[in-house]
Amino acid sequence: MEKTGKVRIAVIDYDLCQPTKCGNYYCESVCPVNRTGKECISHLEGKQPVISETLCIGCKICLKCPFDAISIVNLQIDLKNPLHQYGENLFRVYRMPLPKEGAVVGLIGKNGIGKSTILKIASGNLVPNLGEFNEKTDWKKVIAHFKGKEVQAFFEKISVKGIKVSFKPQNIENLSQAVKGKVIELLEKVDEKKELKKIAETMHLTHLLEHNVSDLSGGELQRLAIAAAMLKEADVYAFDEPTSFLDVKERLNLSKAVRELSSKGKSVLVIEHDLAVLDYLSDYVHILFGDESVYGVVSGIKTVRNGINEYLEGFIKDENLKFRANEIKFDVRPASDIAKKTEFSSYPSLKKSFEKFSVEAGEGTFRTGEVIGILGPNAIGKTTFVKMLAGVLKPDEGEVSQNLKISYKPQYLTAEKDALVQELFMRKGIDKEFYNIEIRNRLGLHKLENKYLENLSGGELQRVSIALALSQEAEIFLLDEPSAYLDVEQRLQAAHCIRNLVEKKAKTAMVIDHDILFQDYVSDRLIVFEGISGKKGTAGKAVSKKTGMNLFLKNLEITFRRDPETGRPRANKPGSVLDQEQKKNNQYFYSK
Repeated sequence: MEKTGKVRIAVIDYDLCQPTKCGNYYCESVCPVNRTGKECISHLEGKQPVISETLCIGCKICLKCPFDAISIVNLQIDLKNPLHQYGENLFRVYRMPLPKEGAVVGLIGKNGIGKSTILKIASGNLVPNLGEFNEKTDWKKVIAHFKGKEVQAFFEKISVKGIKVSFKPQNIENLSQAVKGKVIELLEKVDEKKELKKIAETMHLTHLLEHNVSDLSGGELQRLAIAAAMLKEADVYAFDEPTSFLDVKERLNLSKAVRELSSKGKSVLVIEHDLAVLDYLSDYVHILFGDESVYGVVSGIKTVRNGINEYLEGFIKDENLKFRANEIKFDVRPASDIAKKTEFSSYPSLKKSFEKFSVEAGEGTFRTGEVIGILGPNAIGKTTFVKMLAGVLKPDEGEVSQNLKISYKPQYLTAEKDALVQELFMRKGIDKEFYNIEIRNRLGLHKLENKYLENLSGGELQRVSIALALSQEAEIFLLDEPSAYLDVEQRLQAAHCIRNLVEKKAKTAMVIDHDILFQDYVSDRLIVFEGISGKKGTAGKAVSKKTGMNLFLKNLEITFRRDPETGRPRANKPGSVLDQEQKKNNQYFYSK
């Protein structure tokens, strides 16, 4: 029988739960329902506890679990059975978004809230269990459950393969391990449209066709996975976080290619955390709200502008539901007054040459209370430049002062084995006061401190790496692609941490990132790299954000404006009146 009405959710993170170390099932001993003789929280001998959501009164006393393993949520909205639940006291997601023929539908929401689960269901790779996790499920039950609703017809077609879905998964790193052979061999196997040459050119893979898949970089693997999905003949195309590892130009190429699919009558579903890209490529969006790793709820369909603005506001108007305490605003900060910032060090022009690549960057200065953003395509020398400043690479020409104390977060992250997050922070030595006040809760690290580094997801490891870098005692903080793997809210929280650091502690930060909104939010000045990717990169001195953005966006032939409600940057549609007007005035960055 289907449940209706207000819902109470109890979830246990069994990776964190340690019942013999918390005082012998601490949660059971403090539960007031248990004290009346009922078994709200119970366990089998030698097993971890379970919580009865029926008996739970929502008092949340068990949240005092010393390992932060328990989450209790008293939902304030009426919900029916979950679309899918992974098990007792485990994550569940409610409601199903539908693809729209000839349109791109975006899914926006935090990490760990069910977006990937939704795409797996939409692609037919996961049969939803409707919350009956102890029973065998099949498409027949699902179709009967949704009888009379629009989603019934979609599931009927999925069940008999009447709709063909092409799915680009999130974890493209697995591709290099699962697929042996050359790039062209993989693409030939999936080329149902006979458009290999065209798609390879669109995704900038032509020069890589004879390369082994196992030798590709993250960005190259991402472009290969996208191309493979596009080459399949399908009715619905589903892309899970397609911009990871891609630079801005590649993200725009992806957006145009996705738009072309929809223009041919195809349905497209996209999960994306880069709001500028999501806005640029989508026609509609669904907001997913809830608690990370606890539950997720899919909103009704919305136009892309209204949907993104409601997500930033944290308020879904047609449900009269506030799902976040604070609104996210992109405040337009006045241009940085360089004269008021104290210059405390500088670096000379730097050059570095490799066998097939060289990079040259102009001299610059470090000023207190300032963030310098670094923009440019992939394989243009940005990381090499930062590594020279960090002392990781020795320049061929120019010498960086060794007297500066530098904290460096690299682009690619590695996790130590058999080490807890809190042990890492203790061993590395951090500014505990700044960490506890400005970083710990903002980046959600209180939930990670008792986890092993090797068990963290990409986004969790990224947050730990950012926190570790920003908590060091240093003068200059160098961060390479801090927004990678982070959702929209985490990106803005990370940007807030960086700004608090430089302003409250009078430090300097340099940040490499491809997310235009992130750079707009965090940076005072910009260094723009130009050249030929994989061959030669050059960069001048840091310039004002407006000058730098104009230069960077002009190279990409794209213009941005600000949304009047939220202040967020929005890409103009190519050829639109505003796009033409801004280009005519040489104002590629927020003319209005």
